[in-house]
Amino acid sequence: MEKISIIVPCYNEEKALPLFYEELMKNIKDFPKKIEFEILFINDGSKDKTLQIIKELNKKDNQIKYISFSRNFGKEAAIYAGLENATGDYITLMDADLQDPPSLLKEMYKSVTEEDFDAVGTRRVNRKGEPIIRSFFAKLFYKLINKMTNFENVDGARDYVFMKRIVVDAIISLKEYNRYSKGLFSFVGFKVKWLEYKNVPRVAGETKWSFWKLTKYALEAITAFSTAPLVFSSIIGLFFCMVSFLLIIAIIFKTLILGDPTSGWPSLVCIIFMVSGIQLFSLGIIGQYLSKTYLEVKQRPIYIIREKSDNF
Repeated sequence: MEKISIIVPCYNEEKALPLFYEELMKNIKDFPKKIEFEILFINDGSKDKTLQIIKELNKKDNQIKYISFSRNFGKEAAIYAGLENATGDYITLMDADLQDPPSLLKEMYKSVTEEDFDAVGTRRVNRKGEPIIRSFFAKLFYKLINKMTNFENVDGARDYVFMKRIVVDAIISLKEYNRYSKGLFSFVGFKVKWLEYKNVPRVAGETKWSFWKLTKYALEAITAFSTAPLVFSSIIGLFFCMVSFLLIIAIIFKTLILGDPTSGWPSLVCIIFMVSGIQLFSLGIIGQYLSKTYLEVKQRPIYIIREKSDNF
């Protein structure tokens, strides 16, 4: 027998869960009988009836297991908990909102078992339904991070990845507290096939990712996988040191040779404000890296379990 573990992180998904379960069951019933399924729901401190619905599904379907956190630790923690507790030979991640189509599961399984691939990832070929400004900044983020890192971050990539056990073991061996799963999937390497599909709108509920949260997530991704911002701040500092040196020479020349008096205080104030702004910007970049180091050094757990199902 082979086992496929399906990990489903959940945060306030009471409206979507029944629809997700129904759609998932439709798509896994056609798999060969030699395959058994483990559907692992990770309740990430939901405040609605998400956990209650998961418990009801667990009672009627022995394939379903669940882990419930003591509070909301974030999707990255939920992904890590799922990967760490999944027992399948093959593991996949899916969102409960059906933006990750279960209809792709069979093709993903065949690609891993019949072709020479260790994992199958999915990527959206469009962002239909998203605000234009959000799509613009998402594309800009992928361009920036690909220039800053030495591995590819695929534009439009989802967390919906079907992996062999060897890939999952490599990912969970990375114990870092500040996690960016898409980057970790790329970092560990292995042979990956990409399946493309058109963007699917949420089946129910509302997105938990505001523009501000996505911006913070993008900054965390960049600082987690690149030191380019530190180099950038150093280059800016060097550049302005050279500019200031040249300006000093120009002022001395104008004053001593040409007899031109030095400029008044407005220009001086502007220069002070500009240089101070650059210093604060550079300190902010350094502060980001220090804060990440601070969190890693404390070695706090990535998640804390409040309860789990009896069939673990």
